[in-house]
Amino acid sequence: MEKVKAKKHLGQHFLNDENIAQKIADSLTLVGYQTVLEIGPGMGVLTKYLLEKPITTFVIEIDTESVTYLQNHFPKLDGKIIAKDFLKYNLSEVFGTEPFAIIGNFPYNISTQIVFKTLELRHQIPEFSGMFQKEVAERICEKKGTKAYGILSVLTQAFYEAEYLFTVSEHVFIPPPKVKSGVLRLRRKENYQLPCDEKLFFSVVKTAFNQRRKTLRNSLKTYQLSDNLKEDSIFDLRPEQLSVEQFIELTQKIAADGV
Repeated sequence: MEKVKAKKHLGQHFLNDENIAQKIADSLTLVGYQTVLEIGPGMGVLTKYLLEKPITTFVIEIDTESVTYLQNHFPKLDGKIIAKDFLKYNLSEVFGTEPFAIIGNFPYNISTQIVFKTLELRHQIPEFSGMFQKEVAERICEKKGTKAYGILSVLTQAFYEAEYLFTVSEHVFIPPPKVKSGVLRLRRKENYQLPCDEKLFFSVVKTAFNQRRKTLRNSLKTYQLSDNLKEDSIFDLRPEQLSVEQFIELTQKIAADGV
């Protein structure tokens, strides 16, 4: 069978470097789960190395041409190819309540949505490893005090230890993207239940960064904070100056203020 043609509307750029595929597969620690789900395997350059590991590998692929290619080339995947859209599919239909890791060379156009879905399923996903557009990977792993630090950094790092592993040149893909890529690993924190209202936490972080140039006193006006609370020195800060822990503390203060 001929090779799969990369489809622009699916954001496909096929990795063409065996060493990098091996390194991404090896970034998994295999601790805390026995199953891994690869998102967007394409022609299986990464899948091949996952299938060598002492874990069960599933793949989820929306592109029917890629699905056919995988069925023809990887008999070990029999019954383990999910021909669905990761963002829309209810994964409990396959995994029930069992833990599983996520890995992939993620399509750039949906990579941040993949992270947000992972956060929703964090109780089931102890580890997440894969390739993003370099600046998105850096943003996820960024610490406070920089322009790159934002909603994605805070929400991810509230539940996971984020580690930027290595950079990948654009020249190892077919077709080559216009930007470099970065591989990261997320390991879920042992205490990943927040000591504050999680829904309010997400809301506070997003509201604060939506007007990131303003101090929190101005960007969080919608919460109708008491004058007393607004005197707290934390409200003199801008969102990128707050660590994850400080955002948790801020959420606790707002909740106690009677939101």
